[in-house]
Amino acid sequence: MMKKILLMGIIALISALTIAACGNDNEGSNPHEGMDMDPGSEESMDMDHSGSADVPEGLIVQENPTYAVGTKAILETDHMEGMKGAEATIVGAYDTTAYAISYTPTTGGERVTNHKWVIHDEIKDAGEDTLELGTEVTIEADHMNGMDGATAEIDFAEQTTVYMVDYTSTTNGEEVTNHKWVTESELSPK
Repeated sequence: MMKKILLMGIIALISALTIAACGNDNEGSNPHEGMDMDPGSEESMDMDHSGSADVPEGLIVQENPTYAVGTKAILETDHMEGMKGAEATIVGAYDTTAYAISYTPTTGGERVTNHKWVIHDEIKDAGEDTLELGTEVTIEADHMNGMDGATAEIDFAEQTTVYMVDYTSTTNGEEVTNHKWVTESELSPK
């Protein structure tokens, strides 16, 4: 009986700590540390850590990617806290242009700068050619709250294979599925 009470107490304590860690009180902490944004703007942003497996219509599947679907790789990027060093499972590999963008969220708040990545196929009326730096575009992606429909400026463009990945956060153990996007240069072999 005493073992059951002790076990229940431990479970309750772990649950309470987990709930407290997931709270919205950002004072003194940065839940999106490592994201490419202006300081302060992350407090008005909600990152969709996991996403849908849906991809834009017409997105070209990379036939022979460096990291094949189902294989493991190590994340070498820190778009979000807990990414760098995490083991990722490749869910999809696509041939496109990846863009770093700056935009003001449609939900208000501070301007987000150098957000990585939005792909060519997630930009309204992008056309066929790679967009020039400084081009003003409309985003048709919802990686973050307030991104879909936002007017953005192209900061950087890279023709590459982009990957959709599943991984477990190295900081909080959160299972992240269908994360969009990481580029080939942001992965290393396992």
